[in-house]
Formats: sequence, structure tokens, C-alpha cells
Amino acid sequence: MTLPIRCPRPTRQAAARAALAAILTVTAVLARAGDTTPAAELARFEAEAGRAGDAAAGQRLFTQRHGGEWSCSSCHGEPPTRAGRHASTGKTIPPLAPAANPDALTERAKVDKWLRRNCGDVLGRACTAAEKADVLAWLTRLR
Repeated sequence: MTLPIRCPRPTRQAAARAALAAILTVTAVLARAGDTTPAAELARFEAEAGRAGDAAAGQRLFTQRHGGEWSCSSCHGEPPTRAGRHASTGKTIPPLAPAANPDALTERAKVDKWLRRNCGDVLGRACTAAEKADVLAWLTRLR
């Protein structure tokens, strides 16, 4: 004679633990993958600027000196599809162009920090939303 097998019903506590574990797993994957994309960052600055990014203007902004001793390309290289080298410390900097570095421009907080610091270093002021859109338009088009 065969007895029916009864599976115990999961408790609410067990279900909550399983749901929390799933959320933590997804969060960990997303944290490693970044919280944004280069295209989303470009769209964010284009929306703030009220216009599309101009890749040619972004290339000029990135490669020219603006009254100081550095340009963006002084550290990030020209083109930024290769690793650069920090002008003061000599530290290697990974490629900035997303085509050469899939992790580039994928964390909003890092994008904001990078732009704030580097605009200050190169321009001596904060970049406008239009300038940010221009640089990202150029960087996202590089292959």
C-alpha cells in the first residue's frame, strides 16, 4: 500500500526569506553590472540640455585645452578607446569609450563624479548639461 506524500506548506517566514534572497541576488547582479547605460546617461544630459548631444563639439571639448595645462585627452588619451595615463600620478586609466570598455559610463554616481572633477580640472568650472551631452555623444559613437 502506498501512502500519499504530503509536502509541508511553506510558512510565511520561509516565503519571505526566499523572496529576500531573490531580491538580494538581483541587487548584487545589478550592482556589478552598473545601474545605468552609456545611452541612458547621454539621454539624461540631452534632456537636461534640451537638445541632442553634438559629437563634433564633444570631441573638441575633450581634445582641446581650455586655458589650462590639461585637456581631457591629457589623461584619457586620444583616442579614448585605449588606456590612458593620469598626467600627474602616471596611474593607468581604463579606456573611457564604452566600445572599448563595457564598464565605462555604467554607474551614474561615477559618471557624475567623473564629470564634476574633470570639468573642474580642465575647464576650471562645472560643465553645462549641453557640454556633458556633447562629450557623451562623442564617446558613445567611438568604435
